[in-house]
Amino acid sequence: MELDRRTVLAAGAVGLLTAGCGRIVQQVAKRPLTDDLSLPKNPEPALRTLERVGYGPLPGQARIVASQTPKGWIEEQLAPTDDDEPVLLFLRSRLDVNRLDAAELRDLPEPLVLLQLRQNQVLGAAYSRWQLRERMVDFWSNHFNIFNNKNYGAFRLGPDQRNVIRKHAMGSFPEMVRASSQSAAMLGYLDNQVNTAGTPNENYARELMELHTLGVHGGYTQADVKEVARAFTGWGIENGFLKPRERFAFSADQHDKEPVTVLGRRFEGGKEKGEAIVDMVSTHPATARFISGKLCRHFLGDENVPERELAAQSFLKSSGDIKATLRPILLSEALISGKPIVKRPYDFVASSIRALGAETDGGQALQSHLEAMGQPLYGWPMPDGYPDQTKAWTGSILARWNFAWALAHGGIAGTPANLDRVSELYPDALKAALALSAPAFQWR
Repeated sequence: MELDRRTVLAAGAVGLLTAGCGRIVQQVAKRPLTDDLSLPKNPEPALRTLERVGYGPLPGQARIVASQTPKGWIEEQLAPTDDDEPVLLFLRSRLDVNRLDAAELRDLPEPLVLLQLRQNQVLGAAYSRWQLRERMVDFWSNHFNIFNNKNYGAFRLGPDQRNVIRKHAMGSFPEMVRASSQSAAMLGYLDNQVNTAGTPNENYARELMELHTLGVHGGYTQADVKEVARAFTGWGIENGFLKPRERFAFSADQHDKEPVTVLGRRFEGGKEKGEAIVDMVSTHPATARFISGKLCRHFLGDENVPERELAAQSFLKSSGDIKATLRPILLSEALISGKPIVKRPYDFVASSIRALGAETDGGQALQSHLEAMGQPLYGWPMPDGYPDQTKAWTGSILARWNFAWALAHGGIAGTPANLDRVSELYPDALKAALALSAPAFQWR
């Protein structure tokens, strides 16, 4: 029997992510834990830092961070490198979503591609030494939210995560907006492939200003939305014969060539009209305040804090440098003293895995718990991303308890907990489950 490319790729990927991956986690992905699992004398600053800047401490990590000072650890996190834990690099190297473009990924079954996307994110949160970068990847994934189940979103999300989110997560915000504006995943999700001269579609134009840059109170009007939509006519996705499919394409024939006026500024030309508008809104003072507010709410639990203005000033002075914007937030006293922040299910799952020093393949058994808690990754259909308000997650308590119990009792395939290594913290699985499901563990 002759096998086509789709069959070979699918069979190989399925084999990789089933029996083989479980053995690899058991044999290779042994998390190196410190021998001293004790807490420092004053654990709160280190614990709060690890919970807010990253996804919580590994056993014994709070003592290490306290010894180098939490601010010293934060400075390290603000300067990540491409080097990372060998276990993480190995596991990620086996995922097709980290290598193939969207056209190639369409040769694989969609559920498999989506599972790999979700695995890739969980693996980073669980294993990466660069915890702040992984947290920012999740932050920006929600900020530039794309629903996996619309217009081939699952296949297009891999390149979007690589070339938009991960590439720019700790870099330049304007460059990230530019990359997003020419992402097939974003343009397809917000229907810009049908935005043509004479029949403009406003979806991307509206979300660019309302959610991605200026904010709902950013000073734009409905007239501005209409003008921006005209500027982005002809911005679409390549699907031509013998052309590089599933990539950004500009069609001059479908573009409205007339000048547009946005926020009082006149823009002329073709594709450059849209590019100039992206540059304007991504460096606008309203954007600086909007992004800084979201970051303060994410890290400090409140957007109405003095750090917001400091961060906004840093954003403007640095032309949207993300690390510069983060520094006054993360190095503030409010990081330690701020009000508690509820853990969304993804945060809860990642921090629980780390607290037990567990290993994981991030596979379907684990993802099923996230689905039961109401946060399947890339599964939010609206463009605003998963909510961060406490009231949005009060219905997931039972599902959280079920997850904690399963994790502590070895009931999640591909995610064994190292209870023998953390016996000083949790003498048995029951106490571990009780600790993980306690109210104090639901907040960061």
